[in-house]
Amino acid sequence: MSMGMVLALMGAVLSTALAGMGSAWGVGVAGRAAAGVVSEDPNQFAKVLILQLLPGTQGIYGLLVTFITLSQIGILGGAQVADTNTGLMYLLACLPIAIVGLFSAYHQGMVSVASIGIVAKKPDQFGKAMLFPAMVETYAILALLISILSITNIPR
Repeated sequence: MSMGMVLALMGAVLSTALAGMGSAWGVGVAGRAAAGVVSEDPNQFAKVLILQLLPGTQGIYGLLVTFITLSQIGILGGAQVADTNTGLMYLLACLPIAIVGLFSAYHQGMVSVASIGIVAKKPDQFGKAMLFPAMVETYAILALLISILSITNIPR
């Protein structure tokens, strides 16, 4: 296996691992807050569940970038990466969603906790409470787009 292939695989692994770690943390912290609300008012289950799940999207985005990368580098299709420079380009192209996914999921989890607090006190304000974590999501989506555009435009 070439060093280029190793670097490309490292990018694919990092996009899933780092974004997934952020999502696991964000969903976990929001889940603890959601469980507290549901223990007091079981009728709020659906609302707080939605808020809890929001930080999980970054892990999905990282996995999507991994699948696209693997399909480009010869694991799930395409031609294998032969040179180091191309492998390095794949690694770098995976980093936006890996890094932004890690940090945005963490912060989205914290914002989701605050939004779950809104729902606990004023259940009728769920729509407004959704906007706060959705704003953090914007940056994960931007990183996803940059990673996809970069990966799919690496010259072969």
